[in-house]
Amino acid sequence: MATKRIRLYTDGSSIGNPGAAGLAYLITDESGNTLAAGREPLGTATNNQAEYRAFLRGLEMARQLGAREVEWFSDSELLVRQWQGVYKIKDTGLRGLMQQARQLAQGLQIRPKAVPRNSLPEMAQVDRWARGVALGKLDALVPAPPPAATDPAPAPKPDAPTRARKRRKGKQNQMPLFPTDEQR
Repeated sequence: MATKRIRLYTDGSSIGNPGAAGLAYLITDESGNTLAAGREPLGTATNNQAEYRAFLRGLEMARQLGAREVEWFSDSELLVRQWQGVYKIKDTGLRGLMQQARQLAQGLQIRPKAVPRNSLPEMAQVDRWARGVALGKLDALVPAPPPAATDPAPAPKPDAPTRARKRRKGKQNQMPLFPTDEQR
């Protein structure tokens, strides 16, 4: 893939804290073209857990896209400051999620930016998605694998997401990457 610099927008939402939770992320190139987008429900989680899991999903996709530099936008000041080492991570669960994020970020240059909620159109979009999947009003959006370097097919625009297909038989017993507290 030619794009090595990307912009990552992440948001997590919890209705109830803890409560029904969802995550969303959007990845664009420097010109604002959408490269990937995803959203998924998380079951019951806190807002901070949802924020971390959105960041993790975004990092996973950034790696799949071959990114080397990631300008990361989040409305979670706590998460950004914990990433920067400014705030301590007191919660052991969040500490484990941060360790996962640091492992995923190895070899990537991450430039975090804490931004006010909905201050950018992209942040407003991931906020709507995270809330929508948490409330069950939106289906999960699972991105397709990135196109091969010779495949010029464009990624879907964030305003016209494709719907994820329901799980097929045989995949129901697979453990999700981010198990819920009940599965641990």
